[in-house]
Amino acid sequence: MSTIQKINRRDFVKIFGLTSTGIILGCSISSDNKNFIPTIDGNTFSPNLFIEIHKDGKIILISSRSEMGQGIKTSLTSAIADELEADWSYIFVKQAMGHEKYGNQNTDGSRSVRTILEPMRKMGAAAKMMLISTAAKKWNICERDCRAENHYVINTKTNEKIFYGDLVELASKVEIPADETIKLKKVADFKYIGKTLKSIDLTDFTHGTAKYGMDIRIPNMKFAAIARCPVTFGTVKSVESSNAEKILGVEKVIQLDRIVPPVGQFFGALGGVAVIANNTWSAFQGKLSLYIEWNYGENQTFDTKKFKEVLTKRVHEKGKLVPGSKGNITKAFDDASKVIEASYHVPFLVHTPMEVPNATAWFQEDKVEVWAPLQDPQTARAEIAHFFEIPIEKITVNVTFLGGGFGRKSKSDFVVEAVALSKKINAPVQVVWTREDDVKHSFYHATSVQYLKGSIDKNGLVSGWLQRVAMPSIVSSFKPMSDYASGFELGQGFTNNPYLIENFRLENVKAEAKLRIGWMRSVVHIHSGFANNSFVDELAFAAQKDPVQFHLDLIGDDRIIEGKSNHPYDSKRMKNVLNDTAKNAKWGRKLPENHGIGIAIHYSFYSYVATAVEVSLINNKVKVEHIWTTIDCGLVLNKDNVINQLEGAAIFGMSLALFGKITTKEGAVEQNNFFDYPMTRMKHAPKITVHIIDNMNKPPTGVGEPGVPLIAPAICNAIFNATGIRIRQIPLIDQGFDFE
Repeated sequence: MSTIQKINRRDFVKIFGLTSTGIILGCSISSDNKNFIPTIDGNTFSPNLFIEIHKDGKIILISSRSEMGQGIKTSLTSAIADELEADWSYIFVKQAMGHEKYGNQNTDGSRSVRTILEPMRKMGAAAKMMLISTAAKKWNICERDCRAENHYVINTKTNEKIFYGDLVELASKVEIPADETIKLKKVADFKYIGKTLKSIDLTDFTHGTAKYGMDIRIPNMKFAAIARCPVTFGTVKSVESSNAEKILGVEKVIQLDRIVPPVGQFFGALGGVAVIANNTWSAFQGKLSLYIEWNYGENQTFDTKKFKEVLTKRVHEKGKLVPGSKGNITKAFDDASKVIEASYHVPFLVHTPMEVPNATAWFQEDKVEVWAPLQDPQTARAEIAHFFEIPIEKITVNVTFLGGGFGRKSKSDFVVEAVALSKKINAPVQVVWTREDDVKHSFYHATSVQYLKGSIDKNGLVSGWLQRVAMPSIVSSFKPMSDYASGFELGQGFTNNPYLIENFRLENVKAEAKLRIGWMRSVVHIHSGFANNSFVDELAFAAQKDPVQFHLDLIGDDRIIEGKSNHPYDSKRMKNVLNDTAKNAKWGRKLPENHGIGIAIHYSFYSYVATAVEVSLINNKVKVEHIWTTIDCGLVLNKDNVINQLEGAAIFGMSLALFGKITTKEGAVEQNNFFDYPMTRMKHAPKITVHIIDNMNKPPTGVGEPGVPLIAPAICNAIFNATGIRIRQIPLIDQGFDFE
């Protein structure tokens, strides 16, 4: 069970972590006194790091995770407030700074809710118990004769009640409950959890008062724009800056060396030439006026078209056997009635969040303060400590709202740039990337080529499955010469696909990284979801079977597969979402002329998702008419938020399927901005229907990412259903299609 210790604000919390079993709070201080008590700090009772209860009744909840539109502040707040029996009108949320005392703050992997929901609920329940205990002592009655409701403790015998704020001072002297005594609510008693809640930040978002990274202003702050080498890891040979220095507002031109991270950690910075100015526009114009001669380095010859050809050739040859393979694949193919082969390609992709990377830093002698839209503030803090030899306790990282992240803002290279420049000019400085910078110098989602070969026996069932993948590994960004996909990448839909197949062989194929590789929303599931679902549709057609029934047959008997996590795979839940989606889409109905429908399923981030897509296609113009998605994500905190996330995933997935690609020529990324790296626009947006399976008694699972991997294969399968044209590579715009 988890343990919640009492924390005194005056003591430095040294150890704090989240484990699979809950929350652990610990302290390391010079004093021998380890028995800390909740504190009254002015008019505030703070029973733990995450809850402040004020004498006026206001409750401040500390959000340790970053808010980037996914609604995490509202979701986790609802969990604490529900168990605390708080009045929502008294709830306020404050963003935590980057600090190890808050545990793992990395906001990615759709894990915020599933990893810290229980601890958040426990802290709310513990605070409620302390308030009840305080009221009971004040009334001189037993605690069992008290209950909490809507910000009051009520005497059940007399109906007398005490406002939470009036209990604050005395509550600070109450012992925190032992972990085994903390009882959480039953699902039927939830007041906020599982309901539709208005976003905590809605007013700030809609009134324009939300503070993003680029909104930060500090007295005497300078602005910086950085010219980086077109080829990854290239360096400056020479620079002519006289024209830039003539621009009004430009104050200085500084060469910034590449900051190389140690092997196995951190992100460093690319380096280049920085233009320092007293406003952003002048900095941007100054950058454009620089004349730089570059040393392009060894990546100058990298060409994505040729690389695709190389990978395609490699996946048709034997690769490294991947653990999890089983059976006799050769015999399955030899005995088969039909054997189907296909190769699938996904290009390099980039995140393109609406808010580009930016950071404000102030390096002052022996301390540093940073303001930035960060998904992983602790890594940024650790990088600063390492690269600039500053004690970590002298580094403050303030997290602003993120205008989208998608994994890009968990890499803190732009923060390192800002700190380096602030140190050089001895003033606060804000580094702002342009959209062109963002597209041309990112950490890219890896390209992949997959080869699949499947056999169908005399009964029309899949008897054998061979799959090879070649993709540059994320590990290459931390450990050069990592030329094969890592185990954790292969675990994202490649080794753990949801099908029950007797003869199953997986192989890993070499793929060098010539760009910076990083995780993007859904990560490798994008590759796996596209290849697996496309191939199953091809197998179903070859077997002359309905794709939905074919998926169900492949999923197999109801079974639960235990693993290392608290979320065992349950095939019945996978079949349930598939059947639900088919029902909602009225699968099997007669479609209008030139229409087609496709289906896809995927298991990712411990969630079960199925998606059906209806398209129309006239004269090679594709229109996505309707998307139906069903998700089983266990306990749902905020239904509206889940729907929003899956609607967003549908649009995100459409952008990848229709338009998404990054290409290089002579080592340089060819794309620049939204005109040549387009997004799904309003005119492309279909009707989207989302259904949530009611499974509130199951642990919560991921929501932000699981909806993305299904969109591309469902669209491509729908196009085949409408036209008989099989799509094995995205984006569709490269396959001769246009879009309404």
